[in-house]
This record gives sequence, C-alpha cells and structure tokens, in this order.
Amino acid sequence: MNRTLAELARVAGGALHGADAAFGTVQIDSRTIEPGALFVALRGERVDGHQFVPDVAARGAAGALVAGRVESALPQVVVPDVLEALTAYAREWRGAYAGTVVGITGSNGKTTVKEMTGEILSRAGSCLVTRGNLNNHIGVPLTVCRLEPAHRYAVIEMGANHQREIAHLATISRPDVGLVINAGPAHLEGFGGLEGVARGKGEMFSAIGVAGTAVINADDRFAAYWHGLARGAGRVITFGMRERADFTASRLEERLVDEGFVTEFDLDCPLGRRRIALRLAGEHNVMNALAASATAYAAGAGFDAIADGLAGMRAVAGRLEMKPVTGGARLIDDSYNANPGSVRAGLRTLAGLPGQRWLVLGEMRELGEESARMHAEIGEAARQSGVSRLLAVGDDAHHAVEAFGAGATWFANADDLIAALRVELGPDVTVMVKGSRSNRLERVAAALSPGSQAEGH
Repeated sequence: MNRTLAELARVAGGALHGADAAFGTVQIDSRTIEPGALFVALRGERVDGHQFVPDVAARGAAGALVAGRVESALPQVVVPDVLEALTAYAREWRGAYAGTVVGITGSNGKTTVKEMTGEILSRAGSCLVTRGNLNNHIGVPLTVCRLEPAHRYAVIEMGANHQREIAHLATISRPDVGLVINAGPAHLEGFGGLEGVARGKGEMFSAIGVAGTAVINADDRFAAYWHGLARGAGRVITFGMRERADFTASRLEERLVDEGFVTEFDLDCPLGRRRIALRLAGEHNVMNALAASATAYAAGAGFDAIADGLAGMRAVAGRLEMKPVTGGARLIDDSYNANPGSVRAGLRTLAGLPGQRWLVLGEMRELGEESARMHAEIGEAARQSGVSRLLAVGDDAHHAVEAFGAGATWFANADDLIAALRVELGPDVTVMVKGSRSNRLERVAAALSPGSQAEGH
C-alpha cells in the first residue's frame, strides 16, 4: 500500500484537490509537523485543525486531510468526517501489515506493561510501541499509521471509559495477541459498575481470532468470564501469583538502593525458571512483569529476550518514580493517574519503606456514585498501612481526610498543599504523590525537587 494522497482519497471516500503526493508520517499537531507529513485537521472542543493548514504548508507538509477545503496551495483530501477518514485509512494500513500486533488494555498498569512488552520484543526484533498515552479513538489510528514493513512487532495500548470502545479500537488494530491486565474500579461512571468494566475490557478477547492468542490474568475475579469470551482464540496463556497459571512468580524480595527500587523474583513459565531483577517497586509490578512476559512469549519472544527486557525496564515517568527532595526527604512520584486499585498498590509499596510515610492524595475521578465511599476506604487504607500524614486536594478527597482522622488535612488547591509540604517535610520522611491526571500533581514533585525555581516562594 502506498502512502499517497490519491490512495488516501480512495480509501477514505474523499476527493483530492491539488496534485497527488507521497507522504511520510501522519500527524495532528501543527506545531511539530515534519516535512513531507500528512496533516490531519481534527476539530476539537477548543481548537480546529483546519485553521492551521496554512501553517503546516509553510512547514513543508505534503498535504492535509480536511472536512472542507481550506484556502491554501497545499494539496488537500476533502472528506465528510476527518476522524472517520483517518480511522478507515488506519484499518487499511493495518491490513497491509504482516508483522505481529499486540493489543494491551486493563484498568491499572497499561502503560507500564506496554513499555515492558516493548522492551522485551525489541530484543527479538524491530518493535513499534504506542507513544505516551495515545490509546484512544484518535491515538490508536495514529499509532497504526506508524507501522512500517520493517517492524516485526507492534505493541498498541488501548484505553476506554465506556462499552464498545475497546471493540472499536480492536477493529482498527486487529491484535494477534490480546492482553487484559485486570479489571478494577476505574471509569465506573462510563462503564456502569465493575462488571461493566470487565465486559468493556473483555472486548479485547472477543476480537481475537483462531490464529491469535488471549492472555488472561488468572488471579482476576473475572478470569472465568474472560475465558468464555476468548473461546474463539486459537490459544490462551495465563499469568498470576495466586492461581495456577502459565507464567507465575515466587520468592519476591524488594529492596531500596541509591538509584531506586529493585524487586527480585523467580519467573516460572513454559520456557523454564529464571531469577529476575526488576528495577521497579511492588508486587503489582511483578504482576505487570508476568503480564508482559506472557504477552511477549505469545508474540514469539524467547527467554533471553524476556529476561533482558525486564532487566532493562525503568520506572515510567510518574509511576512509582523515586526522586530526591529538598531537605533530604524522599518522594515517590506516582502522580500520573489514580484509581482505588492503583492507590492501594502504591500504599503497599510505601508500607515497606523506613521512616515516616506520608501520602499526598488527589481526588480520584470518574467513580460516579461510589466516589465518596471509595475515597473514604482509601483514607482508612492509608491509616492502616502506616501512613502518618495525609495531605489531600480535590472535592471528594475530603472523604479520605475524614476517614483517616488525625494527621490528615484537606487543601482547596495544590499550591496551598505544596506550601504546607515545604514547611513540614523533614529528612526522615518518604512522601508518595498520587492522584488522577486532572489534579496535575506532577507539580508537587517539580516544586519539591532540588533547585526548583519556586523553592521558598
């Protein structure tokens, strides 16, 4: 399949205005457009990509995909709906790809497992991995459009907050190997409860055909249900630490070194047994490693690639990332996102550390009618895990403060919380920062880092 504007017009059912041209990458951000790229002019809530067509023309774009012709000399493919056209083109592009596509979803751990799987498969051949969190109805088509014949593997992360979303993304990416890491209380509003989450994530398995492999978490309460959905798959591989599984772990040992966390464990799988040293914290990351190992194995990776890939894995930004803090305290930056399951996993890691243990908690979003109860349960869990100080921000986070009791404070905004931390933090304190992305708690880590410009203000 050729990357030309004429071919794009054919696939998308559009009309080419201007000269035909070949294009390289497919991009949506006019600020970072590359020479020779196709610019996809999406309309968002605040920005309309069509207004930037003259800008990308000046930057050397090969053409633009638009919903209405724009006054510019740049060749344009005009279609009724830009996103539908991008999706159709991505489906066609995926159909021409001969390598192995891995699809990954779950309530917790998607990005970490995606990166782990990519680390492993890159040891076995050229591997394309989803960039950042481009895991939705826009990001997945863009990722698929990055596929090249030289890629032996592709690892594609898929996120969802409502039913049928994973099913839709799977029609674009057509995974040969499908993994659901877990189902937990995340996006409960959109899914309509925990069972709805399991159904929505399980759409991954319904998309796996007779030539494909479903990778199932044997420890998850919905494992039996997912086995039923995976009946059409040619093979099922399991991972877990409590139930019998193909990939399992034992003899876990966790320690803290100057560079951060190290967790060692024995990996048992159909390939044999090896001692793994994972430079990440927590039992949940061992489960993530099992998920990635099973998935990479299903895609064709050998034991050396699995062991080397896990050894090469480092903490993903904002996920249990150990950072120095002014004044000698330690900060665990787990600010990328939060739901009850991931907060509890972080608390288990925090509980194993010496000294005082503090928690900075941002409101957990999209929990619907369960929000007050689940925030209160996290407050209780923090107290029971040995946290001595809780600092919280966000409307529903006050329920966690009330449940925690003495030693907990609710703040109206992150700036006030940061100011309090600067005054209170001492050298014997480890503070973990955790909250939904909309809380932007990465600012806490930045403000407390040595040399912060905001220090003392």
